[in-house]
Amino acid sequence: MKTWIVEENDIRLDKYLASITEYSRSQIEHMLEQDCILINGQKPKPSYKVKKEDKIEFVKELKNETNVEPKKMALNIVYEDDDVIVVDKPSGLVVHPGSGNYDNTLANGLLYHTKNLSDVNGLERPGIVHRIDKDTSGLLLVAKTNAAHQVLASDFKEKKVSRKYVALLEGEFQSRHAIIDAPIGRDELNRKRMTVTANNSKHAVTHLTVLKRYVGYTLVELKLETGRTHQIRVHMKYIGYPVYNDPVYTNKKCTEFGQFLHSKELDFVHPITKKNLHFTSPLPKEFQNFLNTLEEKETGL
Repeated sequence: MKTWIVEENDIRLDKYLASITEYSRSQIEHMLEQDCILINGQKPKPSYKVKKEDKIEFVKELKNETNVEPKKMALNIVYEDDDVIVVDKPSGLVVHPGSGNYDNTLANGLLYHTKNLSDVNGLERPGIVHRIDKDTSGLLLVAKTNAAHQVLASDFKEKKVSRKYVALLEGEFQSRHAIIDAPIGRDELNRKRMTVTANNSKHAVTHLTVLKRYVGYTLVELKLETGRTHQIRVHMKYIGYPVYNDPVYTNKKCTEFGQFLHSKELDFVHPITKKNLHFTSPLPKEFQNFLNTLEEKETGL
């Protein structure tokens, strides 16, 4: 059993422990969930803010059990080396287990593809540095080692990783460019949704550039300055031009393909070699075919 006496004040427990131990904040949260940690003999929450002279005890080890099993699936690996993987995720594939889905996620496929994946974000999120929504397609960066993961996580936090998306919006957006700077938090009326709100929200900024206007639609490029949950979808709904076919943020009937939102470009500095890497991904056929239909209507063919 390990014991610490706190020497600082007013710091979140998970952040404090991550700074004085070899564990990540995510791993600390898992240890708290498994009652591995006590504060002054009591079970604390991750958000508990430590006080000087608090007694922290690690009373048992974190269980190395996981329900995530390797599963053979066709993964579109764009790039891979000893440290990172860049995968082109199809629409409809969940990135990591959650809400009872432990068998058909990208994480399952990655575990089948290679046993060398980071565990910085816990055993149920092997290699996952960042995520994109289930029905968002495109490029995703995966870490194979903890060293690579830690560098990439820092780069994401410091906005050194560039991500560009392409989306088809409902309506004809008139400006050529726009910056949406609006805080995002959980929707109090529907906990499965996010919304622009001043309550319990986080700073969120999206840069928009119009690529082409169609009758009733606008094709745009979107660059994320921050990475909040559902950020693009929430910001587009907020400005009155929701992402086409979005089953959550529009009130219209949608097809199974989901929102027309694609992670098209990814630029980052390799965490180990320090080389600049750039990747692009073509639009999914459903997305491109719909654009072709709009083009045909425009030309009258």
